[in-house]
Amino acid sequence: MKAKEELLKKLFQLQSLESENEIVEFKEASNSFDFNKLGKYFSALSNEANLKRVDCAWLIFGVENKSHKIVGTKFKENKIELDKLKKDIADKTSNRITFIEIYEIVQPEGRVVMFEIPPAPKGLPVAFEGHYFGRDGESLVALNIEEFERIRFQANREDWSAVIIANATIEDLDEEAIKKARKEFIKRNPKYGIEEPKWDDTKFLDKAKLTIKQKITRTALILLGKEEAEHYLGSFVKIRWNLKTINNQDKAFEVYSIPLILAVDEVYKNIRNLKYVYLRDGTLFPDEYLRYESFNIREPLNNAIAHQDYTKAAYINAVEFEDDHLVFSNYGTFLPKSIEYVVINDSPEENYRNPFLVAAMKNLDMIETQGGGIRKMFNFQRQRFFPMPDYDLTNGKFKVTITGKILNEDFARILIKNPTLSLPDILLLDKVQKQKAVSSDAYNYLKKQRFVEGRKSNPFLSFKIIEPTNNPQLKADYIKNKGLDDEFAKKYLYDYIKLGRVQRKDIEKFIWKKLPDVLSETQKKNKVKNLLQDLRKEGKILSPEYGYWLII
Repeated sequence: MKAKEELLKKLFQLQSLESENEIVEFKEASNSFDFNKLGKYFSALSNEANLKRVDCAWLIFGVENKSHKIVGTKFKENKIELDKLKKDIADKTSNRITFIEIYEIVQPEGRVVMFEIPPAPKGLPVAFEGHYFGRDGESLVALNIEEFERIRFQANREDWSAVIIANATIEDLDEEAIKKARKEFIKRNPKYGIEEPKWDDTKFLDKAKLTIKQKITRTALILLGKEEAEHYLGSFVKIRWNLKTINNQDKAFEVYSIPLILAVDEVYKNIRNLKYVYLRDGTLFPDEYLRYESFNIREPLNNAIAHQDYTKAAYINAVEFEDDHLVFSNYGTFLPKSIEYVVINDSPEENYRNPFLVAAMKNLDMIETQGGGIRKMFNFQRQRFFPMPDYDLTNGKFKVTITGKILNEDFARILIKNPTLSLPDILLLDKVQKQKAVSSDAYNYLKKQRFVEGRKSNPFLSFKIIEPTNNPQLKADYIKNKGLDDEFAKKYLYDYIKLGRVQRKDIEKFIWKKLPDVLSETQKKNKVKNLLQDLRKEGKILSPEYGYWLII
């Protein structure tokens, strides 16, 4: 029993960590708990345990969620009824998954019930009564399509990129591509520097994991194959480069086929990487950068090759816009939970769409090992004070946008004047300044650090962040976002109503521009309603008679 008490203490600590709280849930459940809701939590926690790659998740009754204060629970105090829950849950879940074990701990403060929940089996998300659930921070939500597909993908044992092409031979590979591959292989694997010149091409291809026992794989053809050998792939393998005007009109384009190890260099040469010059505050000496760090061109392009779903027979696209941004896209959803998870945790994903192809590309120095490439891209943008890369994982596609200039000078000043901000902090603040949604956990973290103010639906950068910039426009925007203090706003309204009886529409018109800019029209109307109700409850004004508000 003491071991379970120690485990409970560890779970208290674990739940307080942002990256882990989706696999631990505390509920008071003082007297009872709805069975259907219990089943939904079972589904959600089981799926999250799979996604987090942990041995189990936990649902704890008898503990207050926020304070972790033990309050005790009377939920199914009869041991037979408690054990029967295993069968009851199994009857309602897919594949009859149920609790690993249910533990009871009696503490001086009260009884605690601990439900140990298994991770969803590989490739099989867990449903309760036919519905799949997950977590968004501490919220119980429907399992989103990206997470659902990520679990299902685990069952896909066949690696398309590792398939051997029976009729293909080394003669179907391009000589220049093989030479390029050898050169890059030694850069990545200097330990073979003495041996490699003695290898013939067949041995090299096996060593670089492009072939399997001297047999040609789809990977070997994608990276090194002659253009006329593309038919062996049974699919469409091409990179399309486009130059577009600001109005999204095609200005130039090229299409490149296999071998892709050479095609990426041709695409790179096409992209106009001009210099970008800007002045820092307080100096006449300009900073000068290339608009795009070369790594930030090659990495997303090579990632698109590595993670393309080749069964879709679709282009890998590299689109260059004249207003100085690049968009790389490929078919196939991103397998990790989110880009933020990779960047913030600096943690690579263990599941890849084309593992054999990914291994070969790593050996040829085409992509980063250990998943560090995405994080490095963010750091290069940060060094230039440019916006962070934008990722779009919708519609079955993976799309990344790299901006080659300062879009928001105010945000650039924030980066310059707050040099101690960590990359995860910058990533979240970048989403706020772009008015993109942030998760509940991210919002709570930013509020705790005093980086943002306002509601979760409409957060804005705090005075703590903008004050070091000493920028009047930023401060003016902050005041507009913040709006009037509630107490001041009530006094402002009271003084207006004192002037004579007024209608609601007059009140709204009077105070409208003083309300926070981040509020929607509906939110502003509700704000006025709440201010008037507060004044009425305080005994300062009367409820409207004949549509007019009056002071007492």
